[in-house]
Amino acid sequence: MNKKQIILNTEAFVKTTLQNAEGGHDWFHILRVWNNAKLIAKTENVDIFVVELGALLHDIADSKFHKGDETIGPKKARAFLEKQLVDNLIITHIENIITNISFKGGNFDQSFYSPELSVIQDADRLDAIGAIGVARCFNYGGFKNRAIYNPDILPDLTMSKEAYKKSNAPSINHFYEKLLLLKDRMNTLTGKKIAEDRHRFMEIYLQQFFDEWNGKR
Repeated sequence: MNKKQIILNTEAFVKTTLQNAEGGHDWFHILRVWNNAKLIAKTENVDIFVVELGALLHDIADSKFHKGDETIGPKKARAFLEKQLVDNLIITHIENIITNISFKGGNFDQSFYSPELSVIQDADRLDAIGAIGVARCFNYGGFKNRAIYNPDILPDLTMSKEAYKKSNAPSINHFYEKLLLLKDRMNTLTGKKIAEDRHRFMEIYLQQFFDEWNGKR
């Protein structure tokens, strides 16, 4: 089977698998990350086939929706790719990308690196910031029935990986515990450039939010 057909099959598989997913982690999230990854890859020395497969499959079974189980995504990706007769070395690479792509709190040390992971990770992080990032943050907060903001609950920047995964803090806290940190964690020059603009938007948004909250506007 040629690479183009495998990508088309993967696209169809992901669309079907995520058809009822939460709005911030649905097919359209995958599509945006896929497009971002292809854009960033143009300026990086990477295997574009691995980049496209990794971007398409990176959230095929997000642990947040599977009781924190981080093994389901890589397993599901492997099972699908084996049916597509993809080389085992590429499948293992995709598994490592899925396992290591996510932000898991400030104290998490990533254990695997590759140029392809760097591209996909930047693409995924870009979708977590800016205007879309704000929308996704509050969409997920509503999905989890979290408060929008509570001034009595301060952001926690020292959370362990497990504490980060279990946190039920208000959505505004998520800006400080993750979203505002992503600009300085981008891997590629293209990713960093795009992140600067999206980061500024979030800063402006938060200033407006707190002004409105405190009756200043």
